[in-house]
Parts: sequence; C-alpha cells; structure tokens
Amino acid sequence: MKAFIFAALCFLLFWLPIPLGSYRPWAIFLFSFAISTLFLFHLFLVFKNKKPLFPPSYSTWLLVPLIAVISILIVQLIPSIGKLNAFGLISSISIDPMQTKITLMKTITMFLLSWLIFSYCNNSKNLKIMCYAIVAGGLFQAIYATYLNLNPDTISPIFNYRFTQRAIGSFTYSNFLANYLAMCLSIGIGVLISQLSLTGSGKNIREKTKGLLTVILSSKMLLRASLILMIIALILTRSRMGNSAFFMSFAAVSIFAFFFYNRKPKNLRLLIISFFIMDLIIVGALFGVDKVRDRLVETSLKSETRDEVVRDSVPIIKAHLLLGTGGGTFYSAFPQYQPEPYSGYYDNAHNDYIQFAVEFGVPTTLLLGALVLGALLTSLRTMVKRKTPLYQGVSFGAAVAILHMLLHSTVDYSLQAGANSFTFIVILCFVFISAKLPREKS
Repeated sequence: MKAFIFAALCFLLFWLPIPLGSYRPWAIFLFSFAISTLFLFHLFLVFKNKKPLFPPSYSTWLLVPLIAVISILIVQLIPSIGKLNAFGLISSISIDPMQTKITLMKTITMFLLSWLIFSYCNNSKNLKIMCYAIVAGGLFQAIYATYLNLNPDTISPIFNYRFTQRAIGSFTYSNFLANYLAMCLSIGIGVLISQLSLTGSGKNIREKTKGLLTVILSSKMLLRASLILMIIALILTRSRMGNSAFFMSFAAVSIFAFFFYNRKPKNLRLLIISFFIMDLIIVGALFGVDKVRDRLVETSLKSETRDEVVRDSVPIIKAHLLLGTGGGTFYSAFPQYQPEPYSGYYDNAHNDYIQFAVEFGVPTTLLLGALVLGALLTSLRTMVKRKTPLYQGVSFGAAVAILHMLLHSTVDYSLQAGANSFTFIVILCFVFISAKLPREKS
C-alpha cells in the first residue's frame, strides 16, 4: 500500500499538466479527487499498521500557512451580517462564492498533497525518484510542445488545439508552459549537479574538461539530453519573462554556489558554463532565441496594458485590505474598478502578487510571501551547510525554481494554473525535506 501511494503521487505529478495544465475546474476536481482518495488510503494504512498519522514536524513550515489560507477562504464564504446582496439577502464576503469554493477545494488539495509528500518522500531514494517524476513531466511537455510547434499543419491530439507560433504543449497559454518547464529544468539541473563527482580528475583545464565530458557522456547523458529538450521548448514558447527569469535565476544561484556551496563538486563551474554556452547560445541560436530577444526589445509600456491593470487594482486592495474579495474572484472584482476598457479582457491580473492581494487580502499575501522567501533562504542555507550531494543539488534546483517564480509572477499569473501551483508546492516540500532529512538516510 505504501509503495502504491508513493507511485501514485509520482504519476499524478507527471499527469498534472496534461489536462490543459489543470487550469480548468474539471481538471482541478479530478486531481483533487485523486489526492483525496490517496489520503484516505494513507489513513487506512495509518490505522491498520499503527503508523504515525502526522508528517514530520518540519512540515509545519508549509502546512501552517496553508491552513491559514484555508481558514481565510472559509471566512470569505460565511454569510456576513450587515452585508446584503442585490436581492436584500445576507451575502458572504466573497463576491463570487462559487469561485471561492473552487479555490478552497484547490487549497485543501494542496494541503493534502503536501501532507502526503512529507509522509512518503521521507528518504533520499524517494526524494530522487520524485524529482525524476517532475523531470519526466517536463520532458514529455517539451517533446510534445516542440513536435507540435515544428509541425504547423498538425492538430494537437489532446483537445484538438491548433498550431500557434508559440509552443504551448498541453497547456492553454504559452507562458504557463514556460513557467512549468522552468521549474522542471531547475529540479533536473539540481539532480544533475548532485551526481557530479566530488574528487575531480585533475587540476588543469584539459583534465577538468575530460572529467566533465565523462559526466555528460555517461549514464547521466539521458538527464542532460532531457534538459536540452526542455531548453528548446522553453525558447519556443517565446515567453519573454519565462526565458529571462529562468536564466537570471540560474545565473544568480550559480554565482552564489560558486562562492558558498559546501564541498563543491570539482566540475560544477564547467557544467554551469556549459549550460549557458551549449543551451543558451548554441541551442538558442538554432531554435530562435533571437525571437525572444526581439519580443523583449519591442516591449514598451505604451504597448502593454499590464501595468495599467496593476494600477487599477490598487483601489480594490485598499477597499478589501484584510480579507480580500474572495478566492478566484479577480475577474468579477476588477471590472467594477476598471476606469476604461483595455485591449483584451483581463480575467487575471497578470501579476500574482496583485491578484493574491485582491482575492485574499494583504495579511494573507504577506504570509504566503514570507513562506516563499523563507523556503528560498532555507534552500540556500542547505547548499551551504549540508554535505549530502542530493540534498544540496535539490536545494540548488529549488532555489532556482523559487527565484524564477518570484520574478515571473511580477508580470504573469502562472500560479493560477493547477499544474504550476501544485508543482511549486511540491518543490517547496522538497526544500524542507532536503534541509531536515538525516544524513544517514542518504
């Protein structure tokens, strides 16, 4: 039973992006049903074998904030005395209770998923397998998206989506795919770094290069090839911030690792340099990184209205400072404050910080921000303090993924897609697992 639950969790991580990035309510419902069923199996296993019901104590760093969000959503759904709707009936704080109920279901699922991850990803072997499950999900999306993008006459076999110039895979939006691929890439790079030798093969450039080639051409070549394919798909999304945020985050964490990584692998520097030379310059040139550059150059405040959406959302935040308008209600709240029509319909804020503040209120948004920043600092600390290569490597990848999400969320709403938000929650679980698992289990 225990092995079945763990295998099912890995499969669900792979499955998440396939049904339109789990962005539609029906896809969220299916995933929620699956996780709830696994949690019932977990309870059965606990009481049958008298195993510990609760996950390790370090899980509270993630579970407590999620409980706080669940509590806020429940409060938003409680009828508020003194607040009447258009029909003179007592209404809730949420201006769209149905959407808030969907958000509540999604958040409860995140809580149960985190509980299961902490309970079953409790040793280095399971941690590594689960990382590979995320990489496998990214690889599938990369191959699928690249094939469709390079064959414009092909209709997507999943939901019959037609060709778009920007790769979308099985997602509904190219920036969702870019964000998801960046997270999978980050974890894959972390696993690859964890497999580097600590001894090296020599001191001169020739011997170091030979050692690096040994790594690339060994059994790890499959993982390296997977990362290259994901880089290709990331570039083909033509996502400006998706690409920029990933390479900026990777560069920033790499520089940190150069100086502070504990027991630095001898080929770490050459491996990281190879990513920029081989992936960004060579692979990027072959698959159109110049088109991403052109989109960045052509971007201007005059042509973009996302900054105006942010500006016009501030009054909503001020009017609903503490509890927000209700989870999932941005699309309903924003038109009431929008002073003039824009070019396009904004059902999301294209800024997760603003959207969370609108829907959940400022205190809850700050709490979630503190959770993410705390996880980032924890991952950096693990790279500095721990000596187990796997935990350090996974923390490296998690730091890149978190920093990427922090940057990408300033101009997009990737966390609104279930595949992205659930995968991000799992990566946050990895941070605390890598920081706290005892060394003897590695």
